[in-house]
Order: sequence, then structure tokens, then C-alpha cells
Amino acid sequence: MSYFVYILTDKRDGPLHIGVTKDIARRAWERHEYRHAHGHGNRDDRGARFTERYGVRRLVYAETHDDAEQAIKREKALKAWKDDWKIELIEGANPEWDDLTETLG
Repeated sequence: MSYFVYILTDKRDGPLHIGVTKDIARRAWERHEYRHAHGHGNRDDRGARFTERYGVRRLVYAETHDDAEQAIKREKALKAWKDDWKIELIEGANPEWDDLTETLG
């Protein structure tokens, strides 16, 4: 099974949300569609509250990991990075900061 570390934002150089999931298409769709504004669903996690507060719905980066422990370690490492490093990571893979949600199957 694959796990994904992802970065969401609302715009280039805007606030960044870093998370981990095993279903990147579902997670990106949930955030993109802002489901919490349309009936909260069954999760009340910090990521959802951050998404609601800052409007970060654009998936701008994702990477795959083979196991959950590896993905969680990477997520924690990225959260500790300086913002400049995070921006370089995003721009290395997605220079235009396009919303990658549409590319998911």
C-alpha cells in the first residue's frame, strides 16, 4: 500500500498545509470541495480546521512512500523545514503551483 505526503495552499507563497494520507485522491477532493462547509462529515482533525481557517484547497505537491511510518517521518521533517525550503521543493516539482487535484485518478 502507498502513502502520500502532500502540500496544500490557497495561492503561490500562501500558507502551506502539510499532511499524510493513504488515499491522496480522496483527501485532495475533500479539501478541494471544502466538505466541511457543506456538512462536517465525521472527522474533526487539525488539518481540516487549518483548511477551513486558511482556505488551503490547492494540492501543489505530493510524494509517495511505501509505508506509513516512512510517510509520517517525512511529513514531520517537512513541517520542520524553513518556508524557503518548502517553496523550493514545490517549485522543483510544480513550478507554476498548479492545482494537481485534477490530475488524480
